[in-house]
Parts: sequence; structure tokens; C-alpha cells
Amino acid sequence: MTEQQKSPLPIIASITKMEQIGAVLKSRVKRVNLMTGDIVKLGGIVRDLKQAEKEVYVHIEMVNGIGRDNSAIQYLSNTFAVDGIVSTKTNAIVAARKAGIRSIQRVFAIDTAAVESAIKMAEQSQPDEIEVMPGLMPRVIREMKLRVNRPLIVGGLIRSEEEIREMLASGADYVSIGDVRFW
Repeated sequence: MTEQQKSPLPIIASITKMEQIGAVLKSRVKRVNLMTGDIVKLGGIVRDLKQAEKEVYVHIEMVNGIGRDNSAIQYLSNTFAVDGIVSTKTNAIVAARKAGIRSIQRVFAIDTAAVESAIKMAEQSQPDEIEVMPGLMPRVIREMKLRVNRPLIVGGLIRSEEEIREMLASGADYVSIGDVRFW
């Protein structure tokens, strides 16, 4: 048994293609960020993931047919019983809290101004977790972790177990990754 099988890394499966659903159903990951599909297929996808005992977060800007207003978030909660949403929109994060589901605010750390803006947005919207993209920035991860006082997810451009471990050592709580090898 490998070290990874004994103690799984805190990985979140980022499903970006419908073809990945089968792999995630068989995987040992417990959390899924759904970033593909549409409102028509969502019920079946969520049902299958829940039957496989996965926590399901729907990225509302990437799953087709989902609005970005309070009613859409409430609909996701009531109709599909999702565990939470992923969004870049502050109003969606606030709507998730009102709907009684968890939220991940996704931010893009492209420069210092974007990082400062992300911290202010997080203070305003109070997401349950924050996902920083791209994930290969140890110094930025350390700084964000100290300032946001929330669990921190990193994702994007991560390609190896070494990089995963480096991001976790930098302060990330989870790594969101689309590569099925790490699920």
C-alpha cells in the first residue's frame, strides 16, 4: 500500500468534462466541484454523486442553464440538495448562506490588486471557503491564509503530487484538481 493510499491527500475533484463522472464515482475523493453539464442533466449527476457519498458543489457560472440570482441558488438547494456552490460572484455567495448551503468563493490572483480585491470580497460575502486560482503560488497562498481566516482551496495548473504537497505545506487546506490520477 502506498503512502497516498494510507493517508489520502485533501483533494477536491474538479469535474470539467462529463466523461470524468465515472472516474469520480469510483474514486476515494469525498468532495466534488461540478463545472460541467447543464440544468437538464444536473439532477441525475447529483443523484449519482450523492449515492457514491460525495459532497457536491456546483459552479454556477460553469454549469449551463443556472441563473446567478437568489432564486437560482435557492432552487439548487431545494431541488437538487447540493451541498454548496462555487462562484466568483459575491451576491451568489450571500445567496448561498441565505439558502442554507455552503459556498466557495473562487478568486483569481493575477496581481497584487486582484489579491487585495479578493480579500475585500471575502470580508463582504463571508464565504465558507475561498478557492485561489492559479494554485501554484506558495507566497500568495501563505498571505491569503493569514488574512482571510477561512479554509483555503487552491487549484489550477497543478500537475504533480510534489506540487500538491507544496501547496498544502504553504497553507492550503484542499487542492482542487481535474486530473483523475489524484482522485
